[in-house]
Amino acid sequence: MPLRDDHDDDTPPERPRWIAWALALCVVLVVLGVMNVGWRTLGAGAPLAPLSVAGADAAPAQSEGLGRVQASDCLRCHGMDRHYVGPSFRQIAGRYAGQPEAADHLARKIREGSVGTWGRVVMPRHPHITEPQALQMAQWLLSLPPAEPESPLGGGSAATPG
Repeated sequence: MPLRDDHDDDTPPERPRWIAWALALCVVLVVLGVMNVGWRTLGAGAPLAPLSVAGADAAPAQSEGLGRVQASDCLRCHGMDRHYVGPSFRQIAGRYAGQPEAADHLARKIREGSVGTWGRVVMPRHPHITEPQALQMAQWLLSLPPAEPESPLGGGSAATPG
């Protein structure tokens, strides 16, 4: 009769404790990463808050345009001053400033979508937005001051040392 150990053959070997700590650390890092992305996404709309106060003195179409931008999905891709998926609102305002048909052109782009104007970025169609609503949004956008040019070093604007 063979000698028998006190351990059954069915019990798995004990795992080292560092594996549990490593898994817990990975879970914490993933959660922090998701929270960071969420925080940055929600922060995209923050610069628009002061403009709603300044927009109260503006024409009603412009304040309605701001409300429509805030109510739509524009802030998923566009920031006020910062380039996200698409260009910032101020970059768009700077490109189309002074063009007589810019509001109609931008309103059409809002409704029909666009590709190739800002590189390979695709702007999806928004057929649920009516023509007058898109025109209000475009007029609000064109009322913004244009973005300041970035310095070649990327450390801020050209007007202020970075």
